[in-house]
Amino acid sequence: MEQDRGHITTGGCPWDTLHIYYMEGDARTEKMEMGPDFIGNWVEDGFSFLFFSKPAGNVVRSLVESQEGLALIDSYTMAYDDWLGEKPTTRHIGRFTVSPPWETVDRFYLPCFGAYHLVLDPGVVFGTGTHPTTRDCLEFLELALRDRPVSKTMDLGCGTGLLSLAAARLNCPTVLAVDFNALAVRTTRRNIRLNGLDDRILAVQGLAEDFVDMESDLLVANIHYDIMKKILKAEGFIRKKRFILSGILNSQAPLARATLEGLPVKILAHRCAGSIWHSFYGETTDCST
Repeated sequence: MEQDRGHITTGGCPWDTLHIYYMEGDARTEKMEMGPDFIGNWVEDGFSFLFFSKPAGNVVRSLVESQEGLALIDSYTMAYDDWLGEKPTTRHIGRFTVSPPWETVDRFYLPCFGAYHLVLDPGVVFGTGTHPTTRDCLEFLELALRDRPVSKTMDLGCGTGLLSLAAARLNCPTVLAVDFNALAVRTTRRNIRLNGLDDRILAVQGLAEDFVDMESDLLVANIHYDIMKKILKAEGFIRKKRFILSGILNSQAPLARATLEGLPVKILAHRCAGSIWHSFYGETTDCST
């Protein structure tokens, strides 16, 4: 049984309820005191979601009044688990045991089962390891780091940082984690600290396609297909020894495969989870011999 891999002590999640303020504009929260109940600011496509653990109407009104072009559209109150779409708890995903910081796993038992332990606090960022694309990426990471030595891994669209943490746990000495969302980067940095992997992983904010030309042995991208297309077109993509691509839907998979088949690469494995999500693991032709 999976729970037999270690004794788990369950504590409490830090937030039962989220108070969310949906705003038009890029809320520059760093320019004012947001108070102790402020969790974070998710900014995307000209809109902001401000998260608090308690009602914060006065703080939000002050923010709107202080920043031109910012407007409150709506506010919501929901359970933390409802926002994430699941309850963060200890999961066994392949050889990885992933647990939130408020649950204690007895690490003494983990090596007996060949398991790697990762502490993951998702905050309000999606990505706890249960999505099928993440599971496929973790499986491919094990293959990639088992087949040949990997000195540098690049994780594009890192989210909570789970794949970066996994690469480092699998003994990759240098990992670059990239996300365009500032809150995702801050969440990844927190998870790096929680796992004591500051010496192996660097998390930075930026566009994924701007980093493809940087040197790395392994490129991991579990990301929207519109960004994936830019990654595949970049000159630096074919200079990577190996790649893991995921987050690809049924309608996009034939296009992704056709693009890969037109490049000097070899597809080593292809997974389709739930007849919906596709993932590819491959290598460049130069390192297949």
